[in-house]
Amino acid sequence: MENVIECINLTHYYGKRLIYKDLNFAVPKGRILGLLGKNGTGKTTTINILSGYLKQYSGKCLIFNQPANAIEDHTRKRIGLLIEGHVQYQFMNIEQIEKFYSAFYPGQWRRDAYYSLMDKLKVAPHQKINKMSNGQRSQVALGLILAQNPELLVLDDFSLGLDPGYRRLFVEYLRDYAKSEGKTVFLTSHIIQDMEQLIDDCIIMDYGKILVQKPVKELLASIKKYRCHVPELQPIKENIPKLFHPEKHKILMEFYSFEPIEEVEQILHREQVQYSKIWAEDINLEDAFIGLTGKY
Repeated sequence: MENVIECINLTHYYGKRLIYKDLNFAVPKGRILGLLGKNGTGKTTTINILSGYLKQYSGKCLIFNQPANAIEDHTRKRIGLLIEGHVQYQFMNIEQIEKFYSAFYPGQWRRDAYYSLMDKLKVAPHQKINKMSNGQRSQVALGLILAQNPELLVLDDFSLGLDPGYRRLFVEYLRDYAKSEGKTVFLTSHIIQDMEQLIDDCIIMDYGKILVQKPVKELLASIKKYRCHVPELQPIKENIPKLFHPEKHKILMEFYSFEPIEEVEQILHREQVQYSKIWAEDINLEDAFIGLTGKY
């Protein structure tokens, strides 16, 4: 499968602080990939490297087989970029800004995509952008990106400032748009419930590394939350191989693992954990994220 984005041994520092080392991932054509990670793990750094605003310390970052910081002009028109929902020229209204931007994309501008989203948001054509909420402004920026008709959309915190209803509306709209038009999407969001409804694949980052990169369905089919009863006074080891973030609440121990229950029981025996009545639970993407990265 053709990769639209490919990052190879990507390493970056801010001063002496290592953000990540030898990061490797790819985004296949036509897929929607979500980058998940806590604050400070390098999500926005990765977006800035992809957009060409930041040059990595070492490694390669390719978009359409061109270095992200040296993309040719005709290739750049194939990319739609949103960084934290910013809209320029906020003195304009909805109609004026659409006409202004359309002049930069002759032959590829899709005003129907822009106005379709504005209609869903119930935004009047003559409403000025500086009179809108932050959430509405972010959606105007997204509407302008959709109208550019790019092959690749790179979206940083795409649901910034939106209330739950508008978030759900936009998630459904973006997924339908991307799938019907065969677009490739690379995005981040702090609201993981939205991501589960939208993305095909996910990358879960921790500080300095990728913990997992899988299709969402495959991830949720393979990771489980385990619970078991343990003696109340039994201390619990923090670092048990293949068991993520074990916690104990009186006589209840819980943790996450990719291993089947038979293997989990063998691990507990090897680690000399006394337990009884163990069971596995299916989880959603937010639970999987917390299970792999921890609550804090």
